[in-house]
Amino acid sequence: MSKAVSSDMPEQQKGWFNRFLATVEFLGNLLPHPITLFALFCVAIVVISGIADWAGLSAIDPRPEGAKGRDPDGVIEVVSLFSAEGLRRIFEGLVTNFTGFAPLGTVLVALLGVSVAEHSGLLSAAMRGMVMGASKRLVTFMVVFAAILSNTASELGYVVLIPLAAMIFHSLGRHPLAGLAAAFAGVSGGYSANLLLGTIDPLLAGITTPAAQMIDPDYQVGAEANYYFMFVSVFMIAILGTWVTEKIVEPRLGKYDPSEASIDLGENKIDHLSKKEKTGLKWAGLSFVLIGVILAFTIIPDDGILRHQETGEVKGSPFLEGIVVIIFITFAIPGFVYGRVVGSMKNDRDIIDAMSKSMGSMGMYIVLVFFAAQFVAFFKWTNLGTILAVNGAALLQALNLTGPEVFVFFILMCAMVNLSLGSSSAQWAVTAPIFVPMLMLIGYAPETIQAAYRIGDSVTNLITPMMSYFGLILAVATKYKKNMGIGTLVATMLPYSMLFFLGWVCLFYLWVFVLGMPVGPGSPTYYQP
Repeated sequence: MSKAVSSDMPEQQKGWFNRFLATVEFLGNLLPHPITLFALFCVAIVVISGIADWAGLSAIDPRPEGAKGRDPDGVIEVVSLFSAEGLRRIFEGLVTNFTGFAPLGTVLVALLGVSVAEHSGLLSAAMRGMVMGASKRLVTFMVVFAAILSNTASELGYVVLIPLAAMIFHSLGRHPLAGLAAAFAGVSGGYSANLLLGTIDPLLAGITTPAAQMIDPDYQVGAEANYYFMFVSVFMIAILGTWVTEKIVEPRLGKYDPSEASIDLGENKIDHLSKKEKTGLKWAGLSFVLIGVILAFTIIPDDGILRHQETGEVKGSPFLEGIVVIIFITFAIPGFVYGRVVGSMKNDRDIIDAMSKSMGSMGMYIVLVFFAAQFVAFFKWTNLGTILAVNGAALLQALNLTGPEVFVFFILMCAMVNLSLGSSSAQWAVTAPIFVPMLMLIGYAPETIQAAYRIGDSVTNLITPMMSYFGLILAVATKYKKNMGIGTLVATMLPYSMLFFLGWVCLFYLWVFVLGMPVGPGSPTYYQP
């Protein structure tokens, strides 16, 4: 009897789990494309603003009298776009909404620099060298660590490092799917963490700023806003990812049976770094150090030319305000140096070609930004976001849910939304105009709120079929296990997702509220009007 029960249990669990995954996939597929979604949101905002204006929806402005942006009567009223005046405003602002959307320029400029390092082969060689040069004892840690850092180069981690990790594990006599899982955990589960600022930092800051300005019109959030916390997060994710791989995932997978593969594993060869590539990495590293030294001389001395010229401080300085330019330089120059050494780049035309190819792949993003920019602008014009934020903050206060525990619910909500809306920028463009002002009104700074969002946005990337590269990961996995399905892949990644959530929330609480450390340079924890 006991044997029958135990043999049935896995099937029941498998059936329940597969039904859950099928539901997530079904609900996700019901959603239109993110671009269509934002277009529909824009139409909805116009219609809802008209209905709310007709119904007389309003809220009492909690800001003190005389505060910038506060009406003299202290009442926040809905502004209807479903009117002649609203239509005129839409027509007049459509272009400037798009061109003035901060993430557009900052992401494109940063990507121009990253594109040189990517197309020259620098980023690929650096990742291969980091992983393949590690000792057998540290190989799991280095796979996860390198995967986290690969986020700087967008899809490179998915395209290069995940297949490479599977091959390395197989060459060491370990299960290749464990290597794939470790790399996938770092690339996707540790999406927001990094030792360097990347394109995601100015992107999110550009969305957070207008959301914060719904409460404080002069508030600015810089690309460096979460740097300290994300820097520390790299090591936590790498350690947790290593532990899950070696203590949970690999033992569960068991000994690998090559007969399960759908390819000839004998042809699965690893390309080691050539002598020329190693020389290129050395020269690129030297150029990176030289750039760092030059930048240090502009910011460390009290009279540094990139310090704030009036206050002499780093906060609000050209160094931080121009952090996107620094990202551009620190990727473009070492990238070209590497390219010159290995022969992948010879002159300015090669640089231009690299930049052009990257810009050519950004068409979808630019279209998304156009509609997202309209949504953000419409939401701000109508005051719907501010009214929702005020009423939401009042509800949180009534429930006595204004302490740090509110972030647990916020992070969990972001993680759940991420299951069906995988785009980081799309999700934040929808949620930021509501939750940034709401949590500001109960005393938390936008920088802290954004850091919390980045946790929720990362930890469920691993287990949602809606993630844009999920199909690619599954295709790589089927090379080593021909009957690999979505449910099996998600079940493999679920321990990472759960432990990353618990570990990252604990780190956030410890870093921000116990140690009282800022999440980034000059980033306050609490908002003071």
